[in-house]
Amino acid sequence: MERPDFGSNRNPIPLALLSQHFGYSDFRPPQDEIIQQVMAGRHAMVVMPTGMGKSLCYQIPALAIPPTSRELVLVLSPLVALMQDQVDSLRRRGIDATLINSSLDREQRLQRYREVSEGQYRLLYVTPERFRKPDFMDVIGEREVSLLAVDEAHCVSQWGHDFRPDYSRLAEIRAALGEPTTIALTATATKECRTDIYRQLNISADEIRLFHEGIARPNLLLNVQEVWDETEKLDAIESILKDSQYQSGGVIIYFSLIKTLERFSDLLLGREVDHVVYHGDLPRQKRRRIQEEFMSGQADMVLATNAFGMGVDKEDIRIVIHAETPGSVESYYQEIGRAGRDGNPSVCVWLYDQNDLMTQMQFIEWANPDAAFYSRVYTLLTDRNEQCRAFGLDWMNDQLQRVSRHDHRLATAIAMLDRVGVIAGPRPPECYQVNAPLPSRFKDDEQLAEKKRRDQQRLYAMVEYAAEAGDRKEFLNRYFLD
Repeated sequence: MERPDFGSNRNPIPLALLSQHFGYSDFRPPQDEIIQQVMAGRHAMVVMPTGMGKSLCYQIPALAIPPTSRELVLVLSPLVALMQDQVDSLRRRGIDATLINSSLDREQRLQRYREVSEGQYRLLYVTPERFRKPDFMDVIGEREVSLLAVDEAHCVSQWGHDFRPDYSRLAEIRAALGEPTTIALTATATKECRTDIYRQLNISADEIRLFHEGIARPNLLLNVQEVWDETEKLDAIESILKDSQYQSGGVIIYFSLIKTLERFSDLLLGREVDHVVYHGDLPRQKRRRIQEEFMSGQADMVLATNAFGMGVDKEDIRIVIHAETPGSVESYYQEIGRAGRDGNPSVCVWLYDQNDLMTQMQFIEWANPDAAFYSRVYTLLTDRNEQCRAFGLDWMNDQLQRVSRHDHRLATAIAMLDRVGVIAGPRPPECYQVNAPLPSRFKDDEQLAEKKRRDQQRLYAMVEYAAEAGDRKEFLNRYFLD
């Protein structure tokens, strides 16, 4: 992209702040243009490859706020670990950033509230769930949010690959903040996803400027290797790990199922391949320790589900292997984007076993309950509420279906009912409090089927990617840009 000529309208402050706080002599295109856009009070949608410096696009505007000002740049981020890493990095540079999330105990949280209320900090990171808290709303109401940054913005969209219900409250949050200038940032958003993000933010497409840098990562070698069973997968993993060109850095091997991850961990340990494992069933502190070991280089290789990755800003990841089929091109691209951030050659290999498609098809079923299931959940919550409260979600799951206790449709239904205000919260005991009737959209099988169809299309796109005979990077460009 050609650098714009701002002429006399170019604000020189961002470049001075970049040099002062980060030690760089110039921005990467189009960082400067994005920063000029939001500092002039205009909205921006930024689609930029992982590791290319999206965060600077809101951090520099925060640094430009005068120390005595009540202004604040507010960053919505989906992951506690991601926030902590960014805040730690900024504070090491002497930048007055902070966070408020569930990692703080009550005393720490109240202290942080007092500091924010008194005018400390120009940069504040929170999760969207924090806006459920009246005490937080009182505190943030005492500051002027001059810029709202929505990180991992694909989470806003119901079509995004990492849909998160509280991100759908963005229009309500923006209204409560006085409709501030907004910057939405992501590495992965199709045209359809971007359109939905604008709708969820309540910003029309002609009011928000798109900065799309494509998905160019020339140092990444993208391979798809078809395999027919787990023995072939295991042999392929060993062969990739032995390639001398990629042995100088970290390795991530992604799995869809925890049970498969654990089985492969045992098999690799049997072949004397040292590694650590990371998945959502591990205690939070253990997950944190494993991530720190990988980031510091104490552990070179991690076997992980997609719970691992967001906030992993390690420059020298040389190998990313997908040992099971990803659920979408969006999630696949997000995960391979963690490789080779230092610009050196790195390899990304998907071990494609057609049998793995069944796992992803099951995930799609769980993520898309039909109207009958929503009706049964609502009836159970209203007609047998005392029992729901007494015996919990596992009991509810048993009442709703008896085929498999691992069916996750109830978790989806609870999250969606919370999103639209039918119940008081996503977790016990709030999730048992019914506040409103079941909306018509949850009684309409045609509307519910449309979301399921789109999820299936995204999975089919992975099959098309595997069959691509040409340049797979061109396939990715077509997918995200068309």
